[in-house]
Amino acid sequence: MDIKRSGSQPSGKGPSEYFTGSVRIDPLFDAPDPARLAGASVTFEPGTRTAWHTHQASPDADCDGWLWQRPTLGGPIEEIHPGDVIWFPPGEKHWHGVTPTTAMTHIAIQERLDGKTVDWMEQESSEQYRK
Repeated sequence: MDIKRSGSQPSGKGPSEYFTGSVRIDPLFDAPDPARLAGASVTFEPGTRTAWHTHQASPDADCDGWLWQRPTLGGPIEEIHPGDVIWFPPGEKHWHGVTPTTAMTHIAIQERLDGKTVDWMEQESSEQYRK
């Protein structure tokens, strides 16, 4: 068993190559091999969004914001609410973000394969985001 005491892991800033706006990442756990799970609490300030990305597999929980999946299908932006749990199948391209006036914190639990949990892609322009 490994207990991470509250305040024992420093918060980090979401890198600008992966996020537009202000994001704080609080690590929760990064299980050692052979386990493959990592978890973080991610806080988005109003108007913040991620770049397009995929996960090996990832649920997000306790969110309140926007989410857009499956751009090749032209899907609508999905609104998510506190207590919702979202499952992203491996390789599903998506972004997530929040409204211009609302912050969001979500718990991300991700599978780590070959040393990484996320495959980052292009940023969406502000014009595309507002549509």
